[in-house]
This record gives sequence, structure tokens and C-alpha cells, in this order.
Amino acid sequence: MKIAVNTRLLLKNKMEGIGVHAYNVLKRITVNHPEHQFLFLFDRKYDEEFIFSSNVTPVVLYPQARHPLLYYWWFEKTVARTLNQVKPALFYSPDGFLSLNTEVRSVPVIHDLNYEHYPKDLPRWTSWHYRHFFPKFAAKARRIITVSEFSKQDIVQHYHVHADTIDVVYNAADSHYKKQEETEKKEIRNKYSNGEEYFLYVSALHPRKNVKRLLEAFDKVKESSGSNLKLVLVGPHYFKNSEMEKVYQKMKFKNDVIFTGRLNVDELSQVMGAAFCLVYVSYFEGFGIPLVEAMQCEVPVIASDVTSIPEVTSDAARMVNPFSVDSIAEGMLEIIKNPGLRNELIEKGKERCTDFSWNRTAELTWNSLEKASS
Repeated sequence: MKIAVNTRLLLKNKMEGIGVHAYNVLKRITVNHPEHQFLFLFDRKYDEEFIFSSNVTPVVLYPQARHPLLYYWWFEKTVARTLNQVKPALFYSPDGFLSLNTEVRSVPVIHDLNYEHYPKDLPRWTSWHYRHFFPKFAAKARRIITVSEFSKQDIVQHYHVHADTIDVVYNAADSHYKKQEETEKKEIRNKYSNGEEYFLYVSALHPRKNVKRLLEAFDKVKESSGSNLKLVLVGPHYFKNSEMEKVYQKMKFKNDVIFTGRLNVDELSQVMGAAFCLVYVSYFEGFGIPLVEAMQCEVPVIASDVTSIPEVTSDAARMVNPFSVDSIAEGMLEIIKNPGLRNELIEKGKERCTDFSWNRTAELTWNSLEKASS
């Protein structure tokens, strides 16, 4: 069987949640199934790291698809032409985009529908493109893969897809994420947080990630606790909207906020492992990979009580209301003041993270692709 794959988000040292998912799944299914051929469709020069095995054939198709007009051109013109020429058994798309101008059976991974719930969080044309095309992609798909039961029900409700055609396949954490010894933690804190313990945020600085309220909550925590704790934010070093920047500029304790920019996996796993606590207060998530990464590092988690997050964390996180600065601050203060709770969350996280495995993710993804091909 020949399977064409949308690999445009396999970007060296620039992969976020969906790219991480694609990398870990494709690395495994290509190696585990040498009897099948995989055609990787890139939209730019690729890194050889992503050619996982001899049954992978890379193809670069232009233009680079990083704008709604270019999304359309790449998928509906360039990719469609390639699929119609090659005629693979399946087109697998880890970022959910499909080509409507082909009859090739298609399987998208639709991670979440944040753009349906919060369309104003995205640039106007991007938001329109997603809301216009993703219902069509869902209707075209032979099967749909998604990353949580929450997202499955959201897709069923919004796109009227039969639930039996949707497979839930959880994400996981890379093996780099593991417990750090105290000597390692000290070295990492010396490097990133002036030797102090720190709360950690990991993700792009996107409105739905709720950094604005996290900054406000951190200011409250510093004011009331007198703690030396820092707040380390890992992600692209820019603000996605002016509200976050305004809050940051007005902070009393903004000198205790550290922006690292984007980190590679080795660096990020070290920063995660040395954290006092992960604070993950997004108001919309399809899964939330950093939650599992933190639990695997034996780092306690403060997390939102909305969307898919309670499904992922189960009872292994201190839940807060992401729309309430006071609720977030109370959660952070409790972790500081209650070592027993912190230790309890670490133990529960150690148990919960064993429910997630990239090997299992790849196996279930392959099962879904096989069902779609029959």
C-alpha cells in the first residue's frame, strides 16, 4: 500500500504540538511497516532527520503553505495534482488539512475546533479559512482521528459526522522528559532562572493559552506570598495580541518573568524537569501535550478545568478556572504553601502518565488507517 502524507509541519527545531504528534507517529509507523510505501509531502526543503526509513520518499511541493491563500493553493492545486498522479491508497494528514480536488481516500487528524469556539483568537482570514474548509474536510474524510473524547464529541456536534467514523488516539510525551536529579535541577535553574525555583508555562503565546491571566495571577501570588519563585515562559518570543503585552508592561513583578523563546527538545525537557510546577491554564485544548510531559518529569501540574484538560489529567492536577485570575492565583499559592498537595500531585502524575505512549498512539493511528483503506 502507498500512503501519501502531509508532512509540512515537520520543521527542524520548530515543531509545536501538531508537529510533535506528526513526528512521533510517522517515525514509528514507517519503521514498523516496511512492507508499505510512504510519500512525504513537504512544502519546503526538509531535514534528513525526517526521512525515517527506506520506505519513505520525500517530495517538495511549492509554494510554502503558511497563509490561507497559500493553504488553498498548496492543498487544492499542488497536493491535489500530486495525489491524482500518484494515486496512493490513502492521504494521511496529521494537521487536519485535506485536498477536496481528489478522490483519494483521506484521513485527517483534527486535533480540536478552537477556531469554531474562539474565532477572534486567530487572524481574520485564517479563522475564516478554518471555519469554511474544516467542515468540508470532515465530510470528505474516510475516517477522522482526534486526540480526546472531548474533541470527538465536539466534531460530532459541530460537523454532524457519525461518531463511529472518528477514532480517539491520545498524544503522549517523548522519552526525553524524565525526572531530574537535584544537582541537575540546580544547574538548570542557574542557567534559566537566576538559581530560583520557578513556575513554568510551555506553549505558543496564543490568546487561548491564557498567558494574560497567568501573568496577572503571578503578580498576585508574588504580592501575597513574598516568594522568590520566578515564572518561566517557554515559546516563541512574541506577543500574539496587545492585551498580553499591556498586562506584562503593567506587572509589579515583571522582572521575575523570564521569556526563554523557543527551546529544542533537549533544552525543554531539562527546563520542564527542573520546574517547581507547570501552570497550564489554556481555556481551550484538544489535548495538551505539556501536561503529560510534566507528569513524566515528576513535576506537579496546575491545569484548567475546561475542555479536554480534565480528561487528560484525571485527578493528577490542581484544577483551576482559567477565566478567573483569582482561581489561578489560589492554585499557585496552594502549591507553594502545601508541600503535601504538591507531593500528592507528583505521585498521581507518575501513575497517570503511564496511560500515554507514543507507541500506542502510532499503533492506534495505524489501525485507523487500515480501517480507512478497506
